[in-house]
Order: sequence, then C-alpha cells, then structure tokens
Amino acid sequence: MFAKKVGIDLGTFSILIYVKGRGIVLQEPSVVAISQKDDRIVAIGQEALSMLGRVPEAIEIVRPLRNGVIADYYVTEKMLDFYIERLVGRFRLFPPEVMISTPVGITSVERRAVEDAARKAARRQSYTIPEPLAAAIGAGMPIDTPTGNMVLDVGGGTSEAAVIAMNGIVTSDSIRIAGMKLDEAIMNFIRRKYNLIIGEQTAEEIKIKIGSATHLEDTVEMEVKGRDQVAGLPRTIRVNSDEVTEALSEPLIAISSVVKSVLEKTPPELASDIIDRGVIITGGTAQLRNLDQMLTEQIGVPCYIADNPVACVALGAGWGLEMRDALERAALPSYY
Repeated sequence: MFAKKVGIDLGTFSILIYVKGRGIVLQEPSVVAISQKDDRIVAIGQEALSMLGRVPEAIEIVRPLRNGVIADYYVTEKMLDFYIERLVGRFRLFPPEVMISTPVGITSVERRAVEDAARKAARRQSYTIPEPLAAAIGAGMPIDTPTGNMVLDVGGGTSEAAVIAMNGIVTSDSIRIAGMKLDEAIMNFIRRKYNLIIGEQTAEEIKIKIGSATHLEDTVEMEVKGRDQVAGLPRTIRVNSDEVTEALSEPLIAISSVVKSVLEKTPPELASDIIDRGVIITGGTAQLRNLDQMLTEQIGVPCYIADNPVACVALGAGWGLEMRDALERAALPSYY
C-alpha cells in the first residue's frame, strides 16, 4: 500500500526512472567509473560520463549494459542500487515495486539476470517487460484492443519493432543498431574523409546539433575539434549536415529493414490496421531530425514520433505494474 511503484528503462546509453505520482524523476547516462586498483566505484551517471576520455589509466569508464543486456552484472547491480537508494533512501521500510524493461530478443538467462539485479537493488520481487510493449503503453497506444498497433523503439543499443494487440506482442524483430552505432558511423566518416579522430561525445554532439535522416533544405554546419590521424596534433574542421546525413544512411537503412521484417510477418488483418494508424517511433534516437520522414519513404507506411519519445519506455514500465495481470495473461507462460 505504501510502497512506491517504479518503472525503469535500463538502456545501453541511459537509464530513466518513473515513480507513480511523480513522473520521470531521473534520467542519467548508463556509465560507471571504476578504480582499477581496488575495483571501487568512483562515479556513476553524468559525473562518470564527463570523465570519458579524460581520466588516467587507473580509472576505467565502463558501460555495464551492451545492446540492452547486462554485460557486467556487478556494476549493473551497484548502479541500480545507487539510483534506487537515491529515490527511496537506504533504509527501506516499504521496498519499492519495480518493473524494468528488457529487449524483446533476449534469452531467458539474460532476462533473469536483469530481474535478479533489480530484485537485489530494490530488495523485493521485481518484474520485467519487453521494451516495445512498454514503449507502446507509454506512448498511450490502445494495446488492450484487438486492433493492430505498431511501435518502433530506437534506443542507444537496440532498435526493436513490434506489432501489439490484446496486451501482447503478436510479432517482433530487433537489431543491435541504434543511437550508439549512429555515433560510431559519424566517427568513422570523419576519420575516413578528414583523417581526424574524434571521441564518442563529440560524435553525439554532431548528431544532435546538425544530424538529420534526410538532407535539410538549408544546410547547416559546425566546428569539430579532434586529433589529426597523420600528424597526431589537434586540428579543427567544419562539417555540414549533408555530410552527416551521408554518414548515417547505412545504419538508418538497417533500422528501416527491421520495420519491414515485422510488417512482412504481420497477419493481414493487423497489417490493414497499421496502414490506417501508422507506426509510432519511440526512444532517444527518435529525436533525430526527419527520422519519421525517412522511414515513411522507406517502408511506405506513415510513421510518427511519439510525444516525449525518450520517456515512453520508463512510463510504460511504471504503468505496466498497474496492468500486470492483463500483461501476464497475454504473455508466454515462461515470461513473467
């Protein structure tokens, strides 16, 4: 009765936490700084991210999640414990009820690892929910009807598309190409074209400031600083939005292929609903300029960006606690 209901979007790039009655209360990078000498955690979240590429060898900056699944169990548990403690305090008379998102394509072993880490951090039984299902709930889609709803969740590590009806996933597919692969594509393009080496944070800044899925009517440009690959000295260049669009084209086509794959497997009755309703895009990478326009051209079905796409999965995980019985009835027996 007095326990907080908490929804967690445990992403490769960032972690978002929703608390019932308070909304999204936390959004931090999924990054941890660890001392190599004694395995002590030095910093978590934004503080750790600010250290990326700027610390001595004695401190290692790690992302404990890769492609949406736990790569380092110990660090993930400590990170969850740190954030949950910040929300509910160290002494938990009423441990929070937690539902945490997981990629749709993970194995039962990977899913149990997420559940165990959340349970140890919350000190109470925790639940998991597939990311596309959480995204659809958070986007306000009518998933409890027999009408087909299609969602594409493009996060930091994975892109997942699913058709949902009657509180369950009818068909789905995922690819391990998303926001971080877009950053990598920008880094590789600038290294090939300009012989300039830039870091992850610079690539992300380029993506946010001038990145676009299609060519812009008015080309914009920005200064980019990095290290010359040949001379090894600092150098500054100017990069324009058309070049960034060219760099992003290959991973974006791969993301559109996931949507096509799901549409090809969708029953005809539900496919007709999707043509009428369109595809809703959620996740942090949904904020890339003209992504909806590019996907509409690629797949021939209208695509729309959800309201507050970044928060949809965390909101859906939190709201999913209220409808857990309905979700359990629609899921495979082994899931919940």
